[in-house]
Amino acid sequence: MADLTTTKISVATGILDLAAQATAAAVGGDTAEVGPRRFLYVNNGSGSSLTVTLATPGTVSGLAVADPTYVIAAGKMGLIPLAAVFRGTTGRAAITYSAVTTVTVRPFELPA
Repeated sequence: MADLTTTKISVATGILDLAAQATAAAVGGDTAEVGPRRFLYVNNGSGSSLTVTLATPGTVSGLAVADPTYVIAAGKMGLIPLAAVFRGTTGRAAITYSAVTTVTVRPFELPA
């Protein structure tokens, strides 16, 4: 898994070209920092839908919490919250993709 670098949006400008800063999604998945105001930008440039899965390592009353999936339609972009519930043993979220061809991603953090 590749460790994605979080881009922090400046309070001064509040403008960020996520598409220009996005990198190719890794075949084996990616990891990203989690926390308040953090999101994953996903651009699906392919001709079919893409499913993004975030691992949820926690349990509730001894029961595993289901991993959420997010479907990004062909040619569309999506924003996925990187909440603390996705924090794995490395302190980062583990992210996998149903396909990676023409898929670009970039985690970002909104200003406080």
